[in-house]
Amino acid sequence: MTSPGDIVAEFASRGLIHDSTSREELSARCATAPITAYVGFDPTADSLHVGHLLGQVSLRRLQLLGHRPIVLAGGATGMVGDPSGRSEERNLLDEETLRANVDKISGQLERILDFGKGSNSAILVNNADWTAKVPMLTFLREVGKHVTVNQMVAKDSVKSRLADTNGLSYTEFSYMLLQANDFRHLCEHFNCEMQLGGSDQWGNITVGIDLIRKVLGRGGYGLTWPLITKADGTKFGKTASGAVWLDPIKTSPYQFRQFWMQVSDLDIERFLPQFSLRPMNEIVGVLAEQRERPESRVAQRTLAHEMTSLVHGNAAADAADQAADVLFGANPVTASLEAMRQICAEVPVTTMGTATLHDPIGVLVTTGLAASNSEARRLLQQRSVRANGEQVDEHARLDRLALLHGRWMLLRKGKTTYHLLDFGS
Repeated sequence: MTSPGDIVAEFASRGLIHDSTSREELSARCATAPITAYVGFDPTADSLHVGHLLGQVSLRRLQLLGHRPIVLAGGATGMVGDPSGRSEERNLLDEETLRANVDKISGQLERILDFGKGSNSAILVNNADWTAKVPMLTFLREVGKHVTVNQMVAKDSVKSRLADTNGLSYTEFSYMLLQANDFRHLCEHFNCEMQLGGSDQWGNITVGIDLIRKVLGRGGYGLTWPLITKADGTKFGKTASGAVWLDPIKTSPYQFRQFWMQVSDLDIERFLPQFSLRPMNEIVGVLAEQRERPESRVAQRTLAHEMTSLVHGNAAADAADQAADVLFGANPVTASLEAMRQICAEVPVTTMGTATLHDPIGVLVTTGLAASNSEARRLLQQRSVRANGEQVDEHARLDRLALLHGRWMLLRKGKTTYHLLDFGS
């Protein structure tokens, strides 16, 4: 049997350790047998977003090393709201909404983690299953008595909120106890010895380790990675239109890919090793090529394809690559059917009959690519329009061009303005 990999060495090589319990002890523990570790998330929406992705990728990385990952959905803690890293209280959701969110997110997790039947197959748990029915007095006796208020207020996540003018509600203050009890429960019932998370979770993790020691008489391990921020100070995972979701309906595979393509050269130096599951020797090679030829954006392309494939599947990632090539000037005639479907979601579409193609001026006006017949005529005379990759003029017979997949004609005005004509299936 192959020995499991060293979590400390792997995470440290990628800049993924901010705080941890004794690295020497954790490395030694990893060498003896597979370890079970968990990452939690609160299902406050019906989809995960890019801000959650490092946690799930880290569990996948751990799984590839031969260890067992647990994903904890906070069906109970999501009703309270984690104050860590926040300046105001979250909107609280009801139990039914949270459970529905967990159900939808489970499908996203199955793309990232292996939930098969192997010895290190992933497990998805919901802390509402062991928390929701515990009477308050029982919780206070069995958990609260082991954690001092002094211990709680000393944590950065609490101190920062106490110093804020909005203060900290008791509801949020209790979150630390709930999360600590989650770690205790997973340790007792799933032999989970380790919790991972962002650096803002360190206080919650250490309280959980202390609770395990006091209640179960066992040790525990914790590891956090640095909070992911952009070099320009803006928040990672946000765009002008909002969060970048893992749900393809909320954020299309094309837009998801483009998010990674827009990572700056400075940020890609950190993000590629932190998010990619490729071996570090490959990553070092990609980054070296990027520095030699930054205009190639090979590092961004590498990460964009890998993350899109991980979240949406290989076919969607390949199609997103093709769609991007077309929308940045490549000839569309070789684009796959799936790529064309992705393009349909990204550019304006007009449905019309093929009989209209005899009049290119009318087509340009109908689609809005030209405001008037005279503007359309000028664009055609200047050969500023392409149809399915071919330059056209005022004498063009659009009806003689083969439709893409027997259905579409992609018009391009200038270098960046597109419109798709849809003639039906």
